[in-house]
Amino acid sequence: MSQNKKQNALDVNDKIAQSEAFISKYKKQLIIGIVAVVVIVGGTFAYIYGYAKPREEKAQELLGNVMQKYVMKQDFENALKGDAQTPGLTKIAETYGSTDAGNVANYEAGICYFQMGKIKEAIASLEKFSTKGDNTISAQAVAALANCYAADKQLDKAVDTFKKAAKKTDVPALCAEYTFQAAQILEYQKKNEDALALYQQIKADYPESPLCANEEYNGQVLGAVIDKYIERLTK
Repeated sequence: MSQNKKQNALDVNDKIAQSEAFISKYKKQLIIGIVAVVVIVGGTFAYIYGYAKPREEKAQELLGNVMQKYVMKQDFENALKGDAQTPGLTKIAETYGSTDAGNVANYEAGICYFQMGKIKEAIASLEKFSTKGDNTISAQAVAALANCYAADKQLDKAVDTFKKAAKKTDVPALCAEYTFQAAQILEYQKKNEDALALYQQIKADYPESPLCANEEYNGQVLGAVIDKYIERLTK
């Protein structure tokens, strides 16, 4: 096998690791983003219900406490179990599961479990998260679940879930990223035609995404990342 072919060949372990690494790569953004959502959701409910939902308010308060005390400090174990003064994410999700804040606690618990390497527990928590009509957090939660499926070697589920994540958002960069990850899994499954179709879809539908932007090195234009993947499968 030539050196180029060796470089182009997909290694299953590398690809699984790459899927696992997605949450780690965007960990800070996910955590910061969820804190913002806690504030936004709280404000929205205050406006709609005029503070008439004490359970929602209490859940918001508890979630905010555990986020500031443990999650933002990446103390994932204590974020999950809490302490005498601060209920953990699992308790908040269990006690206030019918509230929006309790729902968010399921998402955050899944991220914490993933960071601790407890993939099965991460999947269980993320599967409890109920997606909403927003185009960011729900999509991130679905993508997080897809990464957990990939880490658990449930590859077909991972592909389908990445596709769902792409449909959950209208942010082109996220649509392209989630579709790209689905395509990569398909490629190392040797489903090259399906993978190629997704790569081509990214190029056609999300031309403004980073994956479709031309790269430069030392003043030379090297072409877009997505073109390299398309070229490899059309040779």
